[in-house]
Formats: sequence, structure tokens, C-alpha cells
Amino acid sequence: MQIDSVNVLSRSHYLPFFSRLGNYDRAILQRMAGTHPRRMMEYWAHEASFIRPDHFQDLVLWQSRKWVGAHAMDPELRSGVAARVLDALAAGRPMTAAELTARLGHVEDRQQDNWGWNWNVVKRVLEHLFEAGLISASSRTESFERRYTLTARVLPERPHDDPGAAGNADAGQDQSAALVRLIDAAARAHGIGTLRCFADYFRTPMRASAVAVEHLVDAGRLRPVTVPGWNKPVYRHVDARLPRTATGRALLSPFDSLVFERRRLEDLFGFHYRIEIYTPEPKRRFGYYVLPFLLRDGIVARVDLKADRANGLLLARAAHAEPGAPDDTAVELAAELQLMAEWLELDGVIVSPKGDLAPALADAVSKAGSGVSALREQA
Repeated sequence: MQIDSVNVLSRSHYLPFFSRLGNYDRAILQRMAGTHPRRMMEYWAHEASFIRPDHFQDLVLWQSRKWVGAHAMDPELRSGVAARVLDALAAGRPMTAAELTARLGHVEDRQQDNWGWNWNVVKRVLEHLFEAGLISASSRTESFERRYTLTARVLPERPHDDPGAAGNADAGQDQSAALVRLIDAAARAHGIGTLRCFADYFRTPMRASAVAVEHLVDAGRLRPVTVPGWNKPVYRHVDARLPRTATGRALLSPFDSLVFERRRLEDLFGFHYRIEIYTPEPKRRFGYYVLPFLLRDGIVARVDLKADRANGLLLARAAHAEPGAPDDTAVELAAELQLMAEWLELDGVIVSPKGDLAPALADAVSKAGSGVSALREQA
């Protein structure tokens, strides 16, 4: 589950669970990520994500985010700060980068390369150690800062002296087996997909991932299949099941695993999707924070949403139907918006008139039930 600070509706890692579970208690995720045995933890996957702990060691062997940490820093400076960081975390409670900076004092970066998000030396070394698997996130603050701690405290059962452990000179010996496990997990999550789909799931190298796919085909874990219109080699995981009918209904986060590989999304659903947060407002086609709407076996609409917490309202600022959207799209989307408003503890839904689906959606929302209102703003 990708972690992102965008909070237009809710933190991005909460939304995929809502898409699949409906009105669930978000505190469950805090317990899964903060109590032992951990059900999920932070690390790099396709981006910064919550992952299953059993994927952690394999990902440490394959993730390479050297641009994030302190790889370009003077080695002597990096080693010195790393030793002090590890000592401080070993001796005390989990701390944020700001708290560790205050504890260790200001450290001057002799290279002064003005890298990244203007992180200081301590933060850069923390990310370096995080990538190496030596430290992890114990939790997050209310302002979304990581509280860092030793990985040994997050995963006390992890065999830290195992030959595959991060930093061990023999770590490369298990890389092939690790990648087979990762590609198998990616294929199981997709059900069906191409080599690019599977490699993108954990952002593993294409060439090495192709070898892993061949291994899984030979082992009977992946089966080559043909999908009309998908003009690439496609594989179905042996555990994938084909339901008799598709009955799902979901609003999908821009960071949902169903949509983050945009080429797969277009190949499967004919749905062209780009997040427009960083697009200047006059050039946006559909809105600032647009969620695709999955109905049964198609993505049938997209809606620009915002949680107006001060006024207790879920704002549908624009709503557009896809070509060929079924007649019940507005009714089903209205029901899903009402469910989302309840989950976010908001009192109602407001539908603005922008988009071809907006009039029908406003009517459907107004009829959806208690506690939900629709408003057609004046043009």
C-alpha cells in the first residue's frame, strides 16, 4: 500500500482498504503497523509503502533507491553520523529526524550538494540506513513524520545474522530466490498480467524479473494465457480464480495497486488516467484529486473529490462518465459516495455541476437517503 502525504480525502494508504472493505475502522491499520507480531511495516516497494513483513528481506536485496539517501555523501562523514544515529536509537525510544537532529546537533555536509527536499545530513543518513534495512519506522506522528527505530525492534524475530541479511557480504547469493518470491507475490496480487506488470509491482529490474517469470512458468506457478487486445505475453497465476460474475463497486485511490501501473490500466480497461495534482488548474481535464470508479468489470466514471472537514461535507467537485457507462452508474456512484462520507465521518455529499455525469449524480445523491444532501451550485 503506497504511503503518501496527500490528505485531500484521507491519507492515501487508508483508501485502498476502504475500496475493498467499505466503512472500516482506520485504527486497525495502526495496530497492524504498530504491534507485534506486525502485519505490515514500512519499506520501499514500487514507492514508499506498507509491505508485508515477510517481503521485507527480499526487498532489501532488490531495492536500490540510492538517490534518496546519503550515497553521494563523503563516506567518512556518512559513517560517522550513521554510527551516532544507530547508537542513539539503540539507547532510547523511537525518534523523528528532527528529534535526532536535536539530539546529535547540527552536522555540516561538506559537499553541500543541495540534494532533494533540502534534507539535512541526519535525515539523509536516516534514509540511507532505512534503505539498507538497518532501521525502520516504528510509527508516524500526527504530522506524518516517521519515528525511526532499529529494525531489530520492529521485527524482533528477523534472523539478523542470516546470510541474506542487509549488509552481509554474501547477500547476493540469495538474490535469485528472493526475486522469484517477489515476482510470485506480484503475480498473485495481480491475478493476471505481463512481465512489466509484475516487475513494476515491487520496481524490480526487468531483465532479472524476466528470468524469475521463466522460473515460475517452469515451476507451474504461472501459466501463459491469451487475452484479446492485449498484444503482449500474458501470464495467469495458478492461484487466480475467475468468478462467474463481477459484482464489485469501488472508488479507487490514485495510488491504488489496481491503477498505479497506468499502461496496464489502459490495456485492461481502456481507461486513460493521469493524476493532475501537479497540473496547473487551467490545464486540468478532470480535476485536482480524481478517483476512478470501478463498477462490476469496468471503470465507468471518474470523480474529483475533497473532504471539507470544517463543514462536514464530502465534495464531488466534478463527475465524468466514461463512454459506454451503464445506466446505473450515477446511482451506484452516489451510494459509494454516501458510504465514503460515513467512513470519513462527514455529514453529507455536495455535487457541483461540473462534468457530464454531475446532473444525474446530484439527483441520485439527493435520493440516496438520510443525512446526505445534494447541491447544484449556480454556474
